[in-house]
Parts: sequence; C-alpha cells; structure tokens
Amino acid sequence: MEQRGFFKLWGDFRGWKLWVFLALITCLCSKSMIIEVEASIHEYKNGAFIKKSNAFFFHGGSEGLFASRVHDSSSSSPDKPIKGKSFIRFDSVTFVRTKESASDLNEMQQNTGLMEAIILEVKDRERIGGSFLKSEMICCNKSLSDNGSCKLGEVIIHKNPDNPKWPKRIKTFFEGNNEETTMNFETVEIDSTGMYYLYFMYCDPKLMGTVIKGRTVWKNPNGYLPGKMTPLMTFFGFMSLAYLILGLFWFLRFVQYWKDIMQLHYYITVVIALGMCEMAVWYFEYSNFNSTGSRPMGVTLWAVTFTSIKKTLSRLLVLVVSMGYSVVKPTLGGVTTRVVLLGFTYFVASEALELFENLGNINDFSSNTKLFLVLPVAVLDAWFILWIFSSLSKTLEKLQMRRNIAKLDLYRRYTNSLAGCVLFSIAWIGFELHFNATDPLSELWRIAWIIPAFWNVLAFILLAVICMLWAPSSNPTRYAYSGEMAEDFDEEGISLTTGGLVTGDLAKLERKEYGLGEDVEEDKRE
Repeated sequence: MEQRGFFKLWGDFRGWKLWVFLALITCLCSKSMIIEVEASIHEYKNGAFIKKSNAFFFHGGSEGLFASRVHDSSSSSPDKPIKGKSFIRFDSVTFVRTKESASDLNEMQQNTGLMEAIILEVKDRERIGGSFLKSEMICCNKSLSDNGSCKLGEVIIHKNPDNPKWPKRIKTFFEGNNEETTMNFETVEIDSTGMYYLYFMYCDPKLMGTVIKGRTVWKNPNGYLPGKMTPLMTFFGFMSLAYLILGLFWFLRFVQYWKDIMQLHYYITVVIALGMCEMAVWYFEYSNFNSTGSRPMGVTLWAVTFTSIKKTLSRLLVLVVSMGYSVVKPTLGGVTTRVVLLGFTYFVASEALELFENLGNINDFSSNTKLFLVLPVAVLDAWFILWIFSSLSKTLEKLQMRRNIAKLDLYRRYTNSLAGCVLFSIAWIGFELHFNATDPLSELWRIAWIIPAFWNVLAFILLAVICMLWAPSSNPTRYAYSGEMAEDFDEEGISLTTGGLVTGDLAKLERKEYGLGEDVEEDKRE
C-alpha cells in the first residue's frame, strides 16, 4: 500500500483538497520570494546609474538605523568607531566617467561634473524632486531655477522645516578632464531612528555612462548589525536556551528509560541536537557580524548547513512518524528509498537557496537567480505536506480497526497538532504577504524580525509536541510496534470521528472498504 504510484496517491487529493494543495504551493513560493538580505557594509563594483525623469540615480543601500545615544562633533574613525553612535560612513567611494565624456573638457576647468550623494529618511521621500513644486522633474531645470526654487543642475531637495539639515546632500565634483573623482572621507551621524535610504545621483546628461565603486559602512549604536536583524540576535539566544531545556528534558527521560528506547527516539535526539547547534551557531554568527560589520564565511557556512540539515531531518521525522514508523510498522519497507531520495533532494535545494541568501553578493535587491532556487524548495515543501497527510490518513485507517485504543488516541492528538501547525502556517503566510505588500519601503522594519522568527518557533513547537507524545516511558509496548498487533483484530472498529465503537458487519465492511487485509499482509512482509 505504501508503494502506490503517483497517480493513485494524487487521486487521494481530489475535490477541494486539490485546490488546497495548489494554493499551498502558491503560498510557499510567495513566502520564499519575499526574504531579503541585509548588510551593514554596502559594496559597489562598477555599479551603473539608471535614468529616471531628467536624473540618473544609483541606489546605494537602505537600512533601519537607531538614533545615536551619544553625540560627538568629530568624525568617527574607521578603526575606532564610537560606541553608542549611529552613522553612515563613505569609504573611498569613486565615480568613473567615460573617456568620451572626459576628453571633451578642458583640463584647466575646476568643476566639470557634479555627483551628489543624498541620504534621506523614508518618510521624507516626497521631499526629493519637484513634487512640492508641482513638477515631475527630479533635477532643477532652467525654468525652475529662474523662479528661484532650486539651483540649476542640482537635484531638487525640499528641506524638512523640523530638521533643516535633512535630507542630507553631499557634493563631489569631477575636475578638468579627469575620468575619476573620489568622495572625501565623511561620516554622517544619525540622530533620529528611522529607515534610511542612500542614493547617488547626477543631472548632467554628459556624464551618461558613469559608474560607481567603493563602499559605505552603516552602523547602529550597538554594533554593525542592521536594524532589522538586531532583535534576531537576541531571539536566537533565547531559542538556543529553549532547545537546551528541551534537550535536557529529553536526555533525562532517555537515561531514565534507556532499556526501553525505540529506534524513533534516536532520530528525535538527533533533530533536537541539530536544532540546538543551529540556533547557537546563528547567534554566534550574528554576534560576530555585529562586532566586525562583516559575515565570516566559515561561520555562516556552518550555520547555513546546520539549518539545511535540520530542516531536512525535521521534515523526514514528521513524515516517518506519520507513516507509523516504530508504532504501526517496524520498518518503512520498500518506501525507504523514496524517503531518502526526497530528503536528499530537499537538502540540496535548501542548501543552495540558503547559500545564495547568506553568502551571495550583498545587495538590497534580490537577483533574478533566486527565482530558480525558490521554486524547487517550495514544490518540495508542498510535496512533503502532501505525502505526510496521505500517510497519516492511511495510518489512521489502519489503527481504527485495531484494538489498541492508546495508539489511535496518540495519533489523533498528533494529527490535531499537525493540522493546527499547518493552519497557523497558512494564516502566517497570508499575513506575511500582506505585510510585505503594504510595506514596500520597509517602514515597519522594527517589527519585521517576527516574520522569520515565527517559522523557528513553529518548528520548535512541533518538535516539542513529538517529544511529549513519543517520550520514553516505562511502558514502551503501549506505543511501540508489536508483532502480534497485525493479527490482533477484534470484531469491533473504532470510529475516527466519535471515538465510539461499531460492531459486527459494519466492522467487516470497513475492513473490506479500506483494504486492511492487504495492509496487514504488507506489514507482515515488512
């Protein structure tokens, strides 16, 4: 029965179940697409400028920054940044224009091209450009300049009356016919908490083809960790403690009843250990990132690998438990190969996606390459859910005709917990999609950390439920597989919905309808 073909398995999900499955694939794809990578050091490698209206711009980065707790008139040294100070620092940012653009100029001219770096808080975005002048222009043209509204050749900025220094403008000029110009070392202190955007812009069409290289450093008062990620470091610390407590509980039960341990208990132990290591390594990775401003590849690689292995084994654990492993059947039989193949495929797909997100080139905009990495993971997740509930349904069908009420009650509680997790997941995916759709500029960055945190909490809760239901005990035969159980039928069947008993011909009819005779023979063969 476990080795039925794809089409028969798919047939179990006809009607509304098919629509739920298709909707679930769509939700999983959408959820994966909205993950973003943040960084405190933004590097520019020959970045090209994009034309919009009458201006050319390059997005230099965006991060949530907290206000400085200390204020100092002196610039922060790159080697000794002041603790408690929040800033954006320009490190050797260089603009390179084309040879054609430079050759047409006189080398004796002083200023032959203006480049502007503009820092603004997201709430002041309407102050950039001529919207307040009822104009669609971003750069000041002759008519606006003649009216005294702005300065010709510069980006139009309407200063905030409550804070006249913002939005911030930093000018850099090309000199003579030089092809390159470098910004002066400058540190801009952040005195107000908010989501900040950095744009490099120019207005002169003669500078078309100019590129940018260099880097900017963004720092919060407590370190280099971006504002969105700062709460996650504390969260990973608490999750490490939670896994430690769960592991301690499991270890004590394991030692107390070590003579009655089932094979399933060893798999649960491995998943708990991996979860503990995963959270601890992520905490260490974030802590190091916060201290240095860069992500060490070795630590990040370990964290990513632990995450992929733990996600894979967690899904496999839920799957084999749903199949009744160690409870209804002693082995997985011929389906073992398919289970291992699905697990290996998921690990490879998950590892590729995690590596791309955490070790790829740090940028605020996701690459189109991510599309090809997200889809396999989403489809495999949906297939896991399909197989889990299909197997769980067959396990319950087997148990409903057997005399051991304890095992049926165990799987009912497990089914209710698993169904609750799936419902919460679908609801959270809906919330996540709504959250990102209504906050495209990350204005709610201070609470955005709860979105990735939820999935870690949900995985922990489901693991804790499995630990509680399958905890080692002094009576292992209550839940463990028994060789005689396959033959130990009674004339009574147990109702799944009411928990009551149905007798006589109805029990025989149910056996015939569900093909339990075949299942029993299969269990014997396995």
